[in-house]
Amino acid sequence: MYRHAAFVLLLASITVFQLSHGVEVSVNDSDNKLCLYANLMVNFSVSYEEAGNKSATAEFELPADVTTEGSECNKTSSMLKLNFGGHTWSVSFTSDGAKYQADSVTFSYNLSDKTTFPGAASNETLSLTVKPEINDVTEGTCYSCKSRDTIVSELVNQTLWNVLMQAFVVNGSKSEAITSCAADLPVTTVAPTTHTPTTGPAPTTPTPTLPTPTTGKYIIKPDENSTACLLANFGLRIGLKLGEKYQEMNLDPNPNKTAASGQCGVNSSDLVLVSDTMAITLTFTNDTKKFRLHALNITGKTSSGVAFSEVNTNLSLWEAAVGASYMCNKEQNYTITNQLTLFTFDLRVQPFGVKAGVFSTAEECQSDAESFLVPIAVGVALLVLILIVLMAYFIGRKRNMATGYESF
Repeated sequence: MYRHAAFVLLLASITVFQLSHGVEVSVNDSDNKLCLYANLMVNFSVSYEEAGNKSATAEFELPADVTTEGSECNKTSSMLKLNFGGHTWSVSFTSDGAKYQADSVTFSYNLSDKTTFPGAASNETLSLTVKPEINDVTEGTCYSCKSRDTIVSELVNQTLWNVLMQAFVVNGSKSEAITSCAADLPVTTVAPTTHTPTTGPAPTTPTPTLPTPTTGKYIIKPDENSTACLLANFGLRIGLKLGEKYQEMNLDPNPNKTAASGQCGVNSSDLVLVSDTMAITLTFTNDTKKFRLHALNITGKTSSGVAFSEVNTNLSLWEAAVGASYMCNKEQNYTITNQLTLFTFDLRVQPFGVKAGVFSTAEECQSDAESFLVPIAVGVALLVLILIVLMAYFIGRKRNMATGYESF
């Protein structure tokens, strides 16, 4: 299952810029004229099985030394095919004569490449096809997207950026007209109109506050006939800083709005949540003793249609012993990147060692533990106060009794 940020493409005529450190290729037609041009960067993150039923992740980039064998150009369809190290990455395009689009991206990777996939249990070649949101590109223009766009699927994440492509080159010459992705376009703001008050200060409109996110319950099973291997309960909100603007969005856990998928491994497990507005991949790892949230990848679009993509693969959150669960009921916020903040509510997760489909004993976060310490401390203080009062009472009574005896 996959979902990624949707891009709305708008046309803008600007001078073609030169991209640095990208893979630049040209494809010629039967008349030896340029018919397809691309300059882009692609990063891959591939989960695979190692010997001993262990999970591993290979991260690598599209190398500069690619070949274009298998690429082709026709009047209404074309394909860019890049071959490298026994692997292939291809994009298929179609045109209606006025506009063109990318119909699919296909990535085939060979697990027998032990340099890229060390310790892989299989030597087979696997392939997946996804649909990118590259639509309505005006014929005779280049599609440009310098911003990062991560296409998320169950085992493979593909991140594209610094992309400049023209699928249907006219008269053998690359165009200088550009169709830019929405993420590259500047966010325009309209200054508020001010009026001089005549009868008093103008009323202010408070910034709307989002309601507390509903707690979602997510269960991942290896197959339909198996018990759960990953459990997660939480309400989720994200905060995004886009330029000078800050916006918060809640994840709707309703099964009709958000689909949950993932995979469980010995040392790595993934939970993928895909809604109409965002796609989130949470990657958990363990060192056989403790597990933690190791990586978070999120793509989506805001209510105003602005696309975003944020990733951090060096996290160490929600740590607990393997075979236990992690719990934090209080609202927590985590800075994932400079632009992304994650808020959690009523959090409980167990990505490894689930037994009988239920959570194991929870290890609580510090704020939850402190919330229990406060009433305990108050109770102890009250008990001590009561004991002091009782002691003072009995001491005073004993003295009074002694005084009475002395009066006889």
